[in-house]
Amino acid sequence: MASTASDILVDVLVDWGVDTIFGMPGDGINGIVEALRRRQDEIRFIQVRHEEAAAFAACGYAKFTGRLGVCIATSGPGGLHLLNGLYDAKLDHQPVLAITGLQYHDLVGTYTQQDVELDKVFQDVALYNQRIMGAAHVRNIANLACRTALAHRGVSHITIPVDLQEQGIGADMRAPRNVKGHNTALFAPQLPVPSEAQTRRAVEILDAGKRIVILAGQGALKATDQLERLADTLGAVIVKALLGKAAVPDDSPFTTGQVGLLGTAPSQEALETCDTLLIAGSTFPYIEYYPKPGQARAIQIDIDAARIGLRYPVEAGLVGDCGLALDILTERVRRHEDRSFLKTAQVGKAEWMKLMEERGTRPDLPMKPQVVAWELGKRLSDTAIVACDSGTIATWWARQIPARRGQMHSLSGNLATMAPGVPYAIAAQLAHPGRQVVAYVGDGGFSMLMADFATAVKYKLPIKVIINNNNSLGQIKWEQIAMLGNPEYVCDLQPIDFAKVAEACGGRGFTITDPKDCGATLDAALAHPGPVVVDCLVDTNEPPMPPKIQAKQALHFTEALARGTPDALKIAATVFKGRAREVI
Repeated sequence: MASTASDILVDVLVDWGVDTIFGMPGDGINGIVEALRRRQDEIRFIQVRHEEAAAFAACGYAKFTGRLGVCIATSGPGGLHLLNGLYDAKLDHQPVLAITGLQYHDLVGTYTQQDVELDKVFQDVALYNQRIMGAAHVRNIANLACRTALAHRGVSHITIPVDLQEQGIGADMRAPRNVKGHNTALFAPQLPVPSEAQTRRAVEILDAGKRIVILAGQGALKATDQLERLADTLGAVIVKALLGKAAVPDDSPFTTGQVGLLGTAPSQEALETCDTLLIAGSTFPYIEYYPKPGQARAIQIDIDAARIGLRYPVEAGLVGDCGLALDILTERVRRHEDRSFLKTAQVGKAEWMKLMEERGTRPDLPMKPQVVAWELGKRLSDTAIVACDSGTIATWWARQIPARRGQMHSLSGNLATMAPGVPYAIAAQLAHPGRQVVAYVGDGGFSMLMADFATAVKYKLPIKVIINNNNSLGQIKWEQIAMLGNPEYVCDLQPIDFAKVAEACGGRGFTITDPKDCGATLDAALAHPGPVVVDCLVDTNEPPMPPKIQAKQALHFTEALARGTPDALKIAATVFKGRAREVI
């Protein structure tokens, strides 16, 4: 039975179905940690090595389960460390609850140790953000925090002074209006149906379209069948935002793959030539890759009315559940017998995949990063969960690792932060202990939070961490060169033997240097029953080429090499060797 404010908080979390919390203990949350210790048979506390990893893991847990992710941190610096992971959840619309401590309630604002008013700090990142004022306040606030995070798919934050965490239930006088038992942990999910007027308008637009593209995002991840049925009815091409990678399997005859800088040439060509665009559960942020305004008539499906028309001018907005909206449209639109637009895209996709296979099977030394992705993609199980990181690694993930029906894939989409790959994988393995879980990361991102590989070892989580190690901040390097025309500067990294790091943490380490050994080594790594790191030493001069090279990018590239980029001749040889098909 609850006896303190912290006990009440844990009661509420249990009522909301929370079974996992990521965090680190600290003197600013000792009361809550003690309450969790007493209830450890109901909620497991996953101790991480850095609070940033706790917030990333909570976000990953939400992404891979659809449930509330929860992280906890002590007062002051502990709470501050959560922010990057919480912004990842905010920008990718994931329900996460952050719990932090404050110093003694009567010393807040007096410059005492760790005197950081975290509720003020979290004002931007959190949809719901409150300071607990006493034991009688906890249940009301905690219930509303959980409900708000789930209802609005964002971050809630509650912070509690350390002394109030241990306040007894009878020690805090209730206000006259604070009637005991007046609220509940019930959550009623939204599944709104689009309005009839907007639906009719959307049907008219789709019926009139001849070259239709469906842009599928994160909001369409559970609408795979509906997307394919509608695409079949309309003769449409499905292109995918990064967060929508698993919305449709890559072997579907209707998809040409990803869009944007990391996307495919046939996807970009489809967007450049379409006359109708249906945006399904996406606010893909790179506006320059959408059709030019006025080129295409557009419809958007989104659960959030505020996001309708955010990226592209639309004529019909369907506010509601993506799967329901797609079903309604499929029932009401006419079947398009003209398949020429789709067939052109399919031809382009076949050509693109030949190019990806060519890049993924090259025997060159140093080993090409595409080889690792290509070999890994062939070996993933049908139910694999893949957590990617930000940087050049995301390009190889987007293009060389096909999403199969039944798999889950994600990365930091809109924040595009480095380092969430391993915490995401930890969360995924905890949530889905029977599934294959892979973190596909770069050396820069992994090294930021690599101590949390020890977390996987501690909790016996058999995650497989595949590192494309180019000893460089590769994405920044190529942005300096190709986007700005500047010589590369301060992007090289001090080499780390990540296989030895894995062994030092108590896991298993493998190293791959030769493409001839890549497949067999990955087989051994994936078959190992415990946590593994595979350190893949790849060519630092291999660029993540855009789907179509613009004249400005080529000019900047040449300028950067001429102005003193290190290894300019090697880079030029790598970039231009056999790349005519990508440049044209």
